[in-house]
Amino acid sequence: MNDTHGTHEPHERAVYTHGHHESVLRSHRWRTAANSAAYLIPELRPGMRVLDVGCGPGTITADLARLVAPGGRVTAVDAAADVLEQAAAHVREHEPAGAVDFAVADVHALDFPDDSFDVVHAHQVLQHVGDPVRALREMRRVCRPGGIVAVRDADYAAMTWYPASPVLDAWQALYRRVARANGGEPDAGRRLRAWAREAGFTDVTCSATAWCYATPEETAWWSALWADRTTASAYADIAVRGGHATASDLGSIAEAWHAWGAHPDAWFSVLNGELLCRA
Repeated sequence: MNDTHGTHEPHERAVYTHGHHESVLRSHRWRTAANSAAYLIPELRPGMRVLDVGCGPGTITADLARLVAPGGRVTAVDAAADVLEQAAAHVREHEPAGAVDFAVADVHALDFPDDSFDVVHAHQVLQHVGDPVRALREMRRVCRPGGIVAVRDADYAAMTWYPASPVLDAWQALYRRVARANGGEPDAGRRLRAWAREAGFTDVTCSATAWCYATPEETAWWSALWADRTTASAYADIAVRGGHATASDLGSIAEAWHAWGAHPDAWFSVLNGELLCRA
């Protein structure tokens, strides 16, 4: 580790808007490399060292371990120790031979030497951090020259659905207010390229892909988890404590989610910005 690593000024702290309620992890456990990191997969090779930042419950982590086997190694980090325990359990069950390490870490100040990894990956992380440019600089620091920093984030303002619902319009506006009050940026997807340029990257490949929930099973799942998240998660507590909404408001939004999810024509799309940054 270089001698200046510990000299950074304290960074602006942000609150993770979603928390780790079951309704949140329900959506995180659905994520795989195929549906959430397809833009990165062609860059992966056996033997690579990968840092998975904000690994959550480890479903993408396990896939990354398979994709760099044999001989590769994944280090999975998250700010929450309890979710790392879930990630380790998932990897043991689904990729028992995978070479994966786990550690609590802050992306603004990663406790790894310079040039430690061939790939540094962060999925749905930069929207929640206090200083995404500093986070990208730190990810670049621990990535070897010629390696890849890969980031993917949703864009809440670009989420769209059918049929129209004024109450879900209110949900979208409320979520964006709460996220920004917590120090995050909910429309991160559209800002990734600008943040990467500010962080000093010059070789950047941009793309965008979308999650789409359109079958009755998918819309029922998506609407139910957001209904639960709206009334029972850390997001709900923060929304009420911060004066952004009342418990009654949140209950009405949850009801609208269930009604939308039961509609036979229900359709929802989440736009995600993606970057491959060559270090």
